[in-house]
This record gives sequence, structure tokens and C-alpha cells, in this order.
Amino acid sequence: MENKQSSSPASFVDSTVVPGDVVLDLSSMTNQTIKLGGGLRQDCDAISAMKAGTLRFSKPNKYWIESSQKRYVPCVEDTILGIVVDSKADNFLIDIKGPAMGFLPVLAFEGGTRRNIPKFEVGTLLYLRVVKANFGMNPELSCTDASGKAAEFGPLKDGYMFETSTGLSRKLLSSPACPVLEALGKKLSFEIAVGLNGRVWVNAASPDTIVVVANAIMKSECLSEAQQIIMVDHLLKNIQ
Repeated sequence: MENKQSSSPASFVDSTVVPGDVVLDLSSMTNQTIKLGGGLRQDCDAISAMKAGTLRFSKPNKYWIESSQKRYVPCVEDTILGIVVDSKADNFLIDIKGPAMGFLPVLAFEGGTRRNIPKFEVGTLLYLRVVKANFGMNPELSCTDASGKAAEFGPLKDGYMFETSTGLSRKLLSSPACPVLEALGKKLSFEIAVGLNGRVWVNAASPDTIVVVANAIMKSECLSEAQQIIMVDHLLKNIQ
């Protein structure tokens, strides 16, 4: 007798999956609406994995596959750090560390009109939101939240930007707070913006603080929580 693999919503959450695994069966999830994040695809009632990683779930209804990789694959509602590489009449071309350039419409800003189009030089770092990420098309970006407000989006001035894996970026944005950021925040004052595309921006009053925070984050990826705290203490001794 053939054993049918369970595909209830909870059966694969926080488990390792590989491409081809059917992780959700929509026929058994009647009257439920779900949102699919990166690494998942729908084929009729079957939701299957497209890459290896860990299946994650966040309330109320979003599923995605978390993995660590250097190349970023855009997904709707991701918050990312992009670099302006060119400007056109209707949009800016943005390097998002993905397979294709993203485009930012000149009106995709709070209160954006033709009379107050922003001007960004090549190389400007922006904190952005992905609003469209269709296969075979350049991702569309925005400098507003879902309600059209600027919120924290826009240009990031001064500071230092460095690249990490996408897995580390997600850890830095996790809740409760990532141990390395919590340990740094108890001793240092700094600003940070983390993009899900594997880019991190740090700014502080002192260049020494920026260097310590950046080094601590880059060294934390393969460390346990206890090791991260010890590593931060060691780095802080060097600037005291």
C-alpha cells in the first residue's frame, strides 16, 4: 500500500525541504488564503519547493523557504537596499543584487508628482520595497509602504554599506532580536538598515563604531548565540 505523505500546514514548517517536495496541499486547506514567499510555486492544489532550505511560516498566512545564498531572488513585499545605476525619464534603474535590475518609478514616492521628481546621483543607496516581482520581468520597486507613506524608505546618507548572504539578512531581521544586534545595542549607539537582498547599512557618530558593528555582523553568521555575545565583547574591548 502506498503511504501518502502528510501535507498539513504544520507538517513541514521549520523542516528542511528540497526542490520538488510538496509542502502544502490546498485541497486540505479550505476557506484559507495563503501568501507564498520566495522558493515556493503553485501547481493546481500543490505547493512545492523550488529550492533547498527551511520552510518558514509567519502569521497570519505567509509561507516561504529560508536559505542562505549570495544571489537575491526578488519577492513581493521584501524590503531591500538598492543602488542607483541610471536614471530615465520615467524611472530609475536600481542594482538590487539580483538576476535583473529593478526599476523605481519617479512617482513611487510619498506625494510624488511630475513637479517634485527626486534627483538621485548614480551610486545613491536607497531603502526600498518590492511591489512587483513577476518571472521574466524587471522587479518594480517603491519608496513607500503599502499605504503610500514614506515611512523609513528613501535614500540612506553617509554610513557604510556591506554585503552578506541572504540568510544572514533574514536572521538580522528576525524576532526576537538577533543576539549580535542585541549585544551591540547595549553598548553602542548606531543606525542600521537591513535589506533582504543581502545588504546592510550602518551609520554612527564614530567611524570606530561603524567598523565594530560591521565586523561583528559579518563574523556572526556561523556562530551560536553564546558565541556571538562573546565575539561582541571581544570586539568592544578593542575600542575601549
